[in-house]
Amino acid sequence: MEGSTQTGDAGWRQNHIGHWLRLALERFDARVLEIMAHHPAVPLGLSNLAARDQVSAAHTHITRHLPDEGARLTDLAARAGMTKQAMATLVTQCEAWGMVQRTAHPGDARARQISFTATGLAWLHAYRDAVAQAQEEMRAAVGTEVTTVITLGLEAYSGR
Repeated sequence: MEGSTQTGDAGWRQNHIGHWLRLALERFDARVLEIMAHHPAVPLGLSNLAARDQVSAAHTHITRHLPDEGARLTDLAARAGMTKQAMATLVTQCEAWGMVQRTAHPGDARARQISFTATGLAWLHAYRDAVAQAQEEMRAAVGTEVTTVITLGLEAYSGR
């Protein structure tokens, strides 16, 4: 067929490791946020946002990548592999929720330092618990050996 865009068996498009990794990450992140919605240490406002799916996996980039000592927006965006503009949007939302604050950067008068607030630190500690619980649930679902192999393999593959 001249001009055809058919490639034969299209199953390969969704039957590869990248597809399964994406689905697994989506499931893992969704479970972590579900746990967060009911975690007793999560401040009520954030718990309600998580329960109503207002906190997304994108917001966890701040949770995962903001160091304890804080960071400049450009550094935070780079750590998360996001554009500065996309990270600025997330920071603005998290700032409105009381999770983070922007203060004067101690070493650069032109820059702002983003750091966790007390509410954000409570969120962070609950996030650690939720990740541990989600990991344990995965281990129970697929077995300790499989979880260990997946973890070691992904760690080696990521190059980090």
